[in-house]
Amino acid sequence: MTIGIVSAAYIAAAVLFILSLGGLSGQESAKRAVWYGIVGMGLAVIATVFGPGVGNWFIIAVMIAGGSVLGYYVASRVQMTEMPQLVAALHSFVGLAAVFIGFNAHIEAARIALLDQPARAALEGFAGILAHKTPVELAIMKVEVFLGVFIGAVTFTGSVIAFGKLAGRVDGKAKKLPGGHVLNAGAAILSLILLVMYAGGSGVWMLVLMTLLAFFIGYHLIMGIGGADMPVVVSMLNSYSGWAATAIGFTLGNDLLIVTGALVGSSGAILSYIMCKAMNRSFLSVILGGFGSMTGPAMEITGEQVAIDADGVAAALNDADSVVIVPGYGMAVAQAQQSVSELTRKLRAAGKTVRFAIHPVAGRLPGHMNVLLAEAKVPYDIVLEMDEINDDFPTTDVAIVIGSNDIVNPAAQEDPNSPIAGMPVLEVWKAKQVFVSKRGQGTGYSGIENPLFFKDNTRMFYGDAKKSIDQLLPQIG
Repeated sequence: MTIGIVSAAYIAAAVLFILSLGGLSGQESAKRAVWYGIVGMGLAVIATVFGPGVGNWFIIAVMIAGGSVLGYYVASRVQMTEMPQLVAALHSFVGLAAVFIGFNAHIEAARIALLDQPARAALEGFAGILAHKTPVELAIMKVEVFLGVFIGAVTFTGSVIAFGKLAGRVDGKAKKLPGGHVLNAGAAILSLILLVMYAGGSGVWMLVLMTLLAFFIGYHLIMGIGGADMPVVVSMLNSYSGWAATAIGFTLGNDLLIVTGALVGSSGAILSYIMCKAMNRSFLSVILGGFGSMTGPAMEITGEQVAIDADGVAAALNDADSVVIVPGYGMAVAQAQQSVSELTRKLRAAGKTVRFAIHPVAGRLPGHMNVLLAEAKVPYDIVLEMDEINDDFPTTDVAIVIGSNDIVNPAAQEDPNSPIAGMPVLEVWKAKQVFVSKRGQGTGYSGIENPLFFKDNTRMFYGDAKKSIDQLLPQIG
């Protein structure tokens, strides 16, 4: 395959990636957008593998086959409830790949430096590119390698910790070592000093030491972020993985990798900013880590949680004219979206106005609830964002909260010491009646108590969300 054909394939793939990102902005076009991305990635892989100067065909074939089988196996077994941790895990792979490629580039450059001129002239592929670089270009490449390894290492350990928190294998509470931000800043400054030394020719040990520091920074940054803010963390790590790919793209001289990494990095950063704005968080505080923690004693909650059975909920729904459903991660865990969809169909058939209220950070992944509702064939036009529906709660007869905690927590407005203080929330407590579908009286994943559960117009509908909704279905209509 000639360089001209490869370049044309790269341009086509880049266009497909852009179309894919654009299509993912709407539920109606999302499925088509995914196919754009699949075709674009397939085209990119083929053009790269069969491009000029590429060898080691057997190793490449084995790696592609192994990765394809493993990817298919993982994707076929992962439930929608596990998608957030899968995304975090895949981010870690991108980061680790950037680290390996960076070290490989250093090792290859060091090997070529020992060759004589005739031996260099005979080299092909990446080695050939390195052999023809001037001293200035090699110095620039060292900076590219250093940055790629640094961002990749931060992304790797940060994504591993995010995976652990999302999977419940690591405590979701924010935890930092004494002097938290000072340690992070010190490690970053030391890494900058090592960059200067590495670019000046101090050798591979500067790169190794920086990698260890970057591993620590990634670990400590994400450990310092509370569970309530993990959706932002996933988006932020997505951005990090993109910038790592961009840096490595410069090192390898691969234009498509540069473009793709920039698309991922910038889109992830924009999404992180949007989500931070929706949560009233500082974007800088997300990058630095260490938010989502208590700032003082929590406000005392008075009253008690009052339970209600399926008969009571069904009677209220039958009497209501307007219903708003707020889905959360509990709905995903119980796989209750199909039951919720059927409940919606029956309520609408009975002449009720039914709408869904989606908070920007509902679930543990951006757009998590939208995907589940789309999977259950809930009409797009009744799925509304927080800003579109929040003012309607005072005129709503019944609000049903299914497995949500932080996004409907009035403590965000009432308790300045709450970890979510100042975060915009769905004001469900303003509805005439609120029913909360919840497994038990615990505080849930983020560990934040919710005064909503103790309000006079709130009733707790305890039990598995799917079973609870299924109990309502025969009584509606």
